[in-house]
Amino acid sequence: MAERMVGKQAPRFEMDAVMPDKEFGKVSLEENMKNDMWTVLFFYPMDFTFVCPTEITAMSDRYDEFEDLDAEVIGVSTDTIHTHKAWINTSRDDNGLDQLGYPLAADTNHIVSKDYGVLIEEEGVALRGLFIINPEGELQYQTVFHNNIGRDVDETLRVLQALQTGGLCPANWKPGQETL
Repeated sequence: MAERMVGKQAPRFEMDAVMPDKEFGKVSLEENMKNDMWTVLFFYPMDFTFVCPTEITAMSDRYDEFEDLDAEVIGVSTDTIHTHKAWINTSRDDNGLDQLGYPLAADTNHIVSKDYGVLIEEEGVALRGLFIINPEGELQYQTVFHNNIGRDVDETLRVLQALQTGGLCPANWKPGQETL
């Protein structure tokens, strides 16, 4: 049986990544916490696939909205930083990513994917997991999708805003509406 993660401290991580300036760097939950930022951590199966670039670029195209909500977005797969960089350097017209507003991290040892419960061990890839972590490091939200289905950026932003209200948000709540 899987262990509950929501409401508990999120597994800490530090990973190599390709940063928005296309240089290699590191990302960590501790750094986001130190900077009093929310973390939107999402896993995807692998680079140079078909569904992945649609959601990765959709998140990047809306990155300024995440920034306005004091949230850092981090995309993660089990591919290497070199594969990430090659994909970022490929145009969108050729199924690439072009410029991204946030880092793509490399979980090549599969530790972070395993810690977050999204690793398909027999394939060495991650499911599409989405995790929202508050600035205190508590996991507030998680969803895991089948790899054939891309995420909805509007819903990710809605949930982040709902969590940030600190109130009770009824079904179909939208930003700007009253909480309970």
